[in-house]
Amino acid sequence: MSIAPVAGRFAGRTIIVTGAGSGIGRATAVRLLAEGARVIAADISQPRLDELSAELGTDSLVTVAGDVSAQADVDALVAAAGPVVDGLVNNAGIMDAFLPTAEITDEVWERVLGVNLTSQMRTMRAVLPGMITRGFGRIVNLASEAGIRAGASGSTYTASKHAVIGLTKSTALFYGPKGIRCNAVAPGAVITNIEAPFHSAWAGERLGPIMQTTIPAPAQAEELAASISWLLSEDSPNVNGAVLMSDGGWSTV
Repeated sequence: MSIAPVAGRFAGRTIIVTGAGSGIGRATAVRLLAEGARVIAADISQPRLDELSAELGTDSLVTVAGDVSAQADVDALVAAAGPVVDGLVNNAGIMDAFLPTAEITDEVWERVLGVNLTSQMRTMRAVLPGMITRGFGRIVNLASEAGIRAGASGSTYTASKHAVIGLTKSTALFYGPKGIRCNAVAPGAVITNIEAPFHSAWAGERLGPIMQTTIPAPAQAEELAASISWLLSEDSPNVNGAVLMSDGGWSTV
């Protein structure tokens, strides 16, 4: 599906997008550039960022390779953006192999929480002081269908995305009076290259029937980019602390 960008909507604004090398993050970076933004694209994969740069060929795109769960890499990302960051899209995320609670390893727990939750806290913590000083900021965090229900993923991923929603709402509460809006987008199934293997027979037995009967057709990444762009824009002026279910109606089942 092709959803036309709004020309000039983000002219003069600098927006950070994490996980921008593929999937939703890539589609969002492409759309924001088309809408006039200067985009700071972060991804753990330098080759994916190189491909993005080669394809788009614009000085309005700055790429930064790194792991946004690491504080030093977050510092480098914000430094590359420069003194003014108008918007932030916390998109970077990984799955948890659909492991139920009794099968979670410490490695999976720490890595998934680090990428899906801690990275969002650290990037917001880094850009908020400047946004507060200027009295302006727009933040969109990627949650998930798993942020509102238990039947969409494993226990670790589910916990991380529930926490993202709580962090989003708390940030909106604290900084709304400072001119900052913080919202979340919760995708359902989306066509991306994110790896989502079942490593648990019990999870397959429990979740398989649910997913086979309730999940709408997967969305294109560009559809999610349109939702994210809207929340970043002044077309959503009274929306703060919201969770936009961009899931094809999955949340209504």
